[in-house]
Amino acid sequence: MISLTSTQINAWVAAFFFPLTRVLGVLAAAPPFNNPALSVRVRLALGLAVTLGIAPILPPTPSVDPGSGAGLLLLAEQLLIGLAMGLAMRLVFTAVDMAGNLISLQMGLGFATTYDPQSAGQTVVVSEFMGLIALLAFLAIDGHLMVLATLVHSFTVLPVGGTALAADTWKAVADSAAIIFSSGLLLALPIVVALLITNLALAILSRAAPQLNLIVIGFPLTIAVGFAALLLGLAHLGVPLHRLFEKGLEAMLGPFANPGG
Repeated sequence: MISLTSTQINAWVAAFFFPLTRVLGVLAAAPPFNNPALSVRVRLALGLAVTLGIAPILPPTPSVDPGSGAGLLLLAEQLLIGLAMGLAMRLVFTAVDMAGNLISLQMGLGFATTYDPQSAGQTVVVSEFMGLIALLAFLAIDGHLMVLATLVHSFTVLPVGGTALAADTWKAVADSAAIIFSSGLLLALPIVVALLITNLALAILSRAAPQLNLIVIGFPLTIAVGFAALLLGLAHLGVPLHRLFEKGLEAMLGPFANPGG
């Protein structure tokens, strides 16, 4: 008859439960797994499948009772690590959304909004369009598999119950939000410059021919120029998006590469 001690059972539970918490944290925050089209049940099943697949190759986990105080603290730490990693990848798509917002504002389409199930709110149509393009490009290069590969590698860089995370680590996670403004502005810059030139041309035209109604001429002109620049820019959007995705994947592990701070 096979007999198991409570210590053995706790060790087996810890070897699966703590990695599962980090995996579920990433799946809850990282695109494309955080899409509302994926129900909680599907994400939970995916997290269980991923954890079962990677559990045999993970570094040994500490034999801590998950129900004890130390176990609950370790559980919370793994959840925060997973959420921080997923957030780092989510910031990349937020930068694309910001680029779409800047383009819409310059085009005069800031009022044209639609419901976005991803953010559960109103989003301008250009931002929604660019977000879908970025998501399709991410899936086309197997970005979802890269996210999972980075997640598996994180258990080697930062094992469960390893070195305690310093305060500077979480500060680095917060500082990574700067990618929203820097990368979002760079993505929108060509189209914003084209619209700025258009507005300058309209200003010169208004001085040369004051009798022209610029409201009637300028509004459709800026929209047409914006869509034309967006259409021409789509052919060259792959390279900056690919670099942006690489930044996001690096940011998933960057703050934790030196956990000692």
